[in-house]
Amino acid sequence: MKKLLLTACAAAALLSASAAMAADAPKARIAVLMYGNKAEFVQLMERYGKEHPAVKAGIAEVTFYDGRYDAAVQNDQAQMAINTKQDAIVVNPMDYEANIDIATNAKMAGIPVVVTNARLNTDEMTAEVVSDDVLGGYLEAKDVLTKLGCKGNVVIIEGPKGGSGEIQRGQGNEKALAECPAGAVKVLERKTANWSRAEALDLMQNWLSKHPGKINGVIGQNDEMALGAIEAIKAADLNVKDFAIAGIDGVTDALHAVKAGEMTSILQDARGQIQGSIDVALRAVKGPDYKPMSPIWEQYKADLAWADGQSKRYDIPWTVVTTANVDELLKDRN
Repeated sequence: MKKLLLTACAAAALLSASAAMAADAPKARIAVLMYGNKAEFVQLMERYGKEHPAVKAGIAEVTFYDGRYDAAVQNDQAQMAINTKQDAIVVNPMDYEANIDIATNAKMAGIPVVVTNARLNTDEMTAEVVSDDVLGGYLEAKDVLTKLGCKGNVVIIEGPKGGSGEIQRGQGNEKALAECPAGAVKVLERKTANWSRAEALDLMQNWLSKHPGKINGVIGQNDEMALGAIEAIKAADLNVKDFAIAGIDGVTDALHAVKAGEMTSILQDARGQIQGSIDVALRAVKGPDYKPMSPIWEQYKADLAWADGQSKRYDIPWTVVTTANVDELLKDRN
């Protein structure tokens, strides 16, 4: 708590010092292209983006766009941002390959572009502010497999096919599975539910009917899908605590499920990703005099170096949510 207080004080000081700067300089206009806005995680990113100290101080103006889970829509929104001469673009891409043009075209137009949350299969962006999805996928699968003692049957509920989250979290899932003795754990089913709780509920209901009494663990590549699996288990009048279940993101319902002992969540820091992205974008727009204003740099200073905003990639650390830290994390959701 003391650490959080010091971080807040530092942010307040930066905010005050930056007020005079804001009075004289025009606002930097940043277009933030989100792949969608239905899930709580992306809603949290938007909330924290609007709470960035530079936005509150009038130094930056952020406009969020809903990509409607369509890579083509995001590409069109990026072209609009280029045509209207936005100062910077932050993109949370829908597709690892199909959204590469956003980085390429923005670079050709001389507009800094920061990739956040997910990845693009190019190095044409100014920088990435992400979390290591291979590690996230490994941590969640390892938790499930440890609880099972590396024995039994699991199902894997995947993200949208072709997205970097599905690809890289899947790699992490496989890494953890490979650490169990050969043949000790069987993957009974593996299919996408497109980050959707409702789709995951349907999948899990089908799998419970197809494999009665045989599913021991559920690896959900995000929390929403893990929560859908929990709903299916409860609807089948089974005991959730008889299953080992894990997801990724740390959405509010998942935090409550962790507290109830129903699952493990690997928290992906929405504030860290979007506020870090805005700081990196502002450094590119305003030059070396700009100093990062988000408190996340102080929060993660042991693992995350600012490096004058010039790094090609920034990895926001994961946090494994346990009964020991879940109450503190829930306070931030009020």
